[in-house]
Amino acid sequence: SSGINAEYGGTWQPFNPETVRLMISMFDKDDAMFDRDGNGTINFQEFGELWKYINDWQNTFRYYDRDNSGSIDQAELQTAITSFGYNLSPRFYSTLMRKFDRAGNKTITFDDFIQCCVLIQTLSVAFQRKDTSRSGRITITYEEFMDLVFSTKV
Repeated sequence: SSGINAEYGGTWQPFNPETVRLMISMFDKDDAMFDRDGNGTINFQEFGELWKYINDWQNTFRYYDRDNSGSIDQAELQTAITSFGYNLSPRFYSTLMRKFDRAGNKTITFDDFIQCCVLIQTLSVAFQRKDTSRSGRITITYEEFMDLVFSTKV
């Protein structure tokens, strides 16, 4: 167990360890969002910033959880991601659901929602670095693709 719990849907559930790893990685690098001194740990002030970050995500999650089920279904996910400015196909939303629906009940929990959204944003930034013409298309070799994926901090 990750030891970090999140309250959503009225119950306290363990965070997905992969989401914990993703958030910790946001701290443990030179341009970290919260670990300002770059020492791989967070102090009380940095923890306060993390707490606010998680609460902001929780408010976003609750806003898009229209039926107050404590989870996000595909329609709610599509509404959320579209409102963030992404124009993705229904087929891609199905892919996201398969990737982030750990319980197999066609919904995504709070922590997996964070992971999904952060991953989309991080990969989009990496793509945009290559899309210098802002056309939404890039031409890269297989090795460049692999480098793009493996060098992206997610």
